[in-house]
Amino acid sequence: MPKILVVGGGYAGFYTAWKLEKHLRRGEAEVTIVDPLPYMTYQPFLPEVAAGEIEARHVVVGLRRHLKRTRVVMAKVTGIDHANRTATITPAVGEPWQETYDQIVVTAGAVSRTFPIPGIADNAIGLKTIEEAVAIRDRILTNFDRAANLPPGPERERLLTVVVVGGGFAGIEVFAETRAFASELLRSYPNLTFEETHFHLIEAMGRIMPEVSLKTSEWVLKDLAKRGANVHLDTQVTGAVDGDVELSTGQIIPTDLIIWTAGVMANPTVVRGSDLPIEERGRIRTRPDLRVGTDEEIVEGAWAAGDVSAVPDLTGKGVGGYCVPNAQHAVRQAKLLAKNLTAVLRGEVPTDYIHHNLGAVAGLGLYNGVFQSGRVAIKGFFAWIAHRGYHGMAMPSFERKFRVVGDWWQNFWFGRDNVSLEAVQNPRYVFEEFAARPRPAAPDTAPAPKLPNKEDVKS
Repeated sequence: MPKILVVGGGYAGFYTAWKLEKHLRRGEAEVTIVDPLPYMTYQPFLPEVAAGEIEARHVVVGLRRHLKRTRVVMAKVTGIDHANRTATITPAVGEPWQETYDQIVVTAGAVSRTFPIPGIADNAIGLKTIEEAVAIRDRILTNFDRAANLPPGPERERLLTVVVVGGGFAGIEVFAETRAFASELLRSYPNLTFEETHFHLIEAMGRIMPEVSLKTSEWVLKDLAKRGANVHLDTQVTGAVDGDVELSTGQIIPTDLIIWTAGVMANPTVVRGSDLPIEERGRIRTRPDLRVGTDEEIVEGAWAAGDVSAVPDLTGKGVGGYCVPNAQHAVRQAKLLAKNLTAVLRGEVPTDYIHHNLGAVAGLGLYNGVFQSGRVAIKGFFAWIAHRGYHGMAMPSFERKFRVVGDWWQNFWFGRDNVSLEAVQNPRYVFEEFAARPRPAAPDTAPAPKLPNKEDVKS
């Protein structure tokens, strides 16, 4: 039985394994998926998780729950020796081992791309995982609680300041969602004022959201400005030491929360540890039919899709001639990859991936959004409906859709559940504080007891 190894359980990895279960007959192939996490995260919902609009567990898809005929391995792939058809599997506990395969599908995704800016690695947080989104939400809520106990002044405003770096879709969405989140929180903190909350977006380019038209991006800027947001265009972050964000303009912004969304890069652990061909941006070189290789040469038995791959965009609209790294392409590539891999196993010819982008949609907080398709742009409430409708339908499995829509419905009637669970990052703090501990042991060389003299005995 042919062995298929899927590296990565994100969009592309999960959908590839999910669709292989549909296309493959029983006993036709053995599928194994390897990922250090037991779930796939639907990343377009991370800004709403950070703003408390969706329960965190509802935007992740359990691999074992939904992949019934796939072997799930919770570990990292730290090496790929395709010449010998083996991969090095490194678990969190235990010794690494060599996994053999006949077909490998590399869908390891991307990670946040940062620069060697002082303080960023120590003080900033990304927005690529569900854990990061939850941490952002809890930090905002905790900081509001702390600020409410302080007198008006610089320290209070520092706790109420958020800095987002990066003006792409992810940056704009988390920026707008958390701005709206903070404005709503003020109702529960009567001693805090709107003027004390400061939200700054830092973008190195001269515009935001390059996926939409310039006119639409300018409308988003005006809308954010109405809500008290500060956008710094043509500006770079030069330092972030001790919570002081230094800008290339010379301005210094004291803050307790820095969110980094300024770009992604292909998973370096998988890419650097493989012998598969890599293009100049560090992604796996992939053909239009999603097999690894070039137009002239095919790497037999190797496939790639999603953010880790450089798939040619046959529509001619891709940046640099390749598909942009987003969920829209990753899901569609994975579905085709499953069909093509099944076809190759049966001696058939695979088909090329081509997808005409229907548009871009973004949420800008409750009841506000923006949608762009060609020259058509929709703004405000109806764009927000389109945003939730599209991503609600795109969420995999009926069970997950039901949970997400249920969160929206409950919040419509009862509002957000604005309670910080930041203490969950140190769940033993109460137990440790009051736990009884053994007394220190007596010294080994204790002094000999003093014997009474005769006078003491007589007395």
